[in-house]
Amino acid sequence: MNFERGFKTWAERTSASLRQELKLLPHEPLSPTVLAGYLDVALWTPVEVPGITREVVDQLLNQDPWGWSAVSVYRADRAFVIYNPRKSAGRRASDIMHELAHLILSHQPATVVMSQDGSFVMRSYDQAQEDEANWLAWCILLPRDALLRCRKLDLSIAEIAEQYDVTETLVNFRLRMTGVESQLRAASARRRFR
Repeated sequence: MNFERGFKTWAERTSASLRQELKLLPHEPLSPTVLAGYLDVALWTPVEVPGITREVVDQLLNQDPWGWSAVSVYRADRAFVIYNPRKSAGRRASDIMHELAHLILSHQPATVVMSQDGSFVMRSYDQAQEDEANWLAWCILLPRDALLRCRKLDLSIAEIAEQYDVTETLVNFRLRMTGVESQLRAASARRRFR
């Protein structure tokens, strides 16, 4: 993941700003549902999509439930996130927040091209935009300051994941990528040698 200079800092600041706007403390969890409401984005499962056929719902939720996560769509000047309810709560939080991050970042939506008979679909894919959306989503779900506070309180990975409604994998990733664990180890080592 290569980002433009300053993007990671901007993402952390954006996470803090959103919490401030929503009257949350800097370390409080921010659920995708609350953020979606604040951004006026509707969250739908496939069965809630108007006009969707039973066959498509069956394909998405029964035939291939692990082949997709979430998607943003626009309809009548409003954004909607359609998410996979079959994923775990932690994974759903990450998937929905990823789509909300695309909207916050004003990313161009992917282009979908379908064959004339509807049997083949291609979608454009911008890896840089996907990486940015992931990073911002994960900063919003698990801000660095919140992780630092949790580790100072000696919360386990599982406890942090439960408190923030995310996966343990995401907690481990954020701890590693933010340098929180290294910072705490260095502080502990300095205290030992005093």
